[in-house]
Amino acid sequence: MAQTGKASIKRGKPSYFMSIVGVTLVLFLLGIIGWLVINANKLGDYFKENIEVRTYLRGDLNPKDSVALMEYISVKPYVKKIEYVTKEKGKEIYMSDGNSDWNKVLDANPLPNAIFFKVKKQYLNTDSLASIKADLKQQTWVDNVEYPEALVGKMSENLRNISIGMLIIAIVLAIVVIILIDNTIRLAMFSNRFLIKTMQMVGATRGFIAKPMNIRAIINGAIGGAIAAVAVYLLILLAESQIEDLKTIRDNNMLLLLFSILIILGICITLFSTHRSVLKYLKMKLDDLY
Repeated sequence: MAQTGKASIKRGKPSYFMSIVGVTLVLFLLGIIGWLVINANKLGDYFKENIEVRTYLRGDLNPKDSVALMEYISVKPYVKKIEYVTKEKGKEIYMSDGNSDWNKVLDANPLPNAIFFKVKKQYLNTDSLASIKADLKQQTWVDNVEYPEALVGKMSENLRNISIGMLIIAIVLAIVVIILIDNTIRLAMFSNRFLIKTMQMVGATRGFIAKPMNIRAIINGAIGGAIAAVAVYLLILLAESQIEDLKTIRDNNMLLLLFSILIILGICITLFSTHRSVLKYLKMKLDDLY
């Protein structure tokens, strides 16, 4: 008889483990999208500021004039990073792009000396780059100026479309997360419906019945949110280990805000769903629980 009672109590307990797992999974997905959204602008700026302008110099330029041209370009407000590329360095870059060696055909290196520089993001538009190109081509020592014009022309529009798309995905996913967590909690509370009704029938008040379950919901939501935050952080570290440049755009303050939101969201939704389920079963007739 005692064993039967214990079995009934076990069946009456809600599946806290499964509810925590469910909350963690959906918050983890939301955290990934959140990370992408908050870094969308920084990713855009990163891609913009990696656009390279290549200034090719005349073949008869002496070292003194090369230094003077480097100084002229380096003080310009649009320059983020500048590098002088010799013929030998230019050949290394050429070969690293998968091109064939010309040693069997040519005796001398045909590549000119060059100055490569990256432009600040505020100058990464068609008009500014055209003005920069025109100014540099007026310099006596400059033979040609090149940059990916087609890429620059489409980049701003593409980045804007990507940002809007990610924002829409984040909103839709947030709605899905709320629905999924709500359903997960409701299923977990379903197994506890008879215990809730029994406590009501022996005279327990709504507050007395709901309080321990609400406290448990807060704990479960916090645990689920914390696990999701840790999982997202580990995924970010993994991504940064594979792509070194991702470290340069990391914003620890925004990440801390994102993780806090995950925990708070897990607590709020879990608490709301649990309390609503308790009230639902308290209002139901005993026969309707079967």
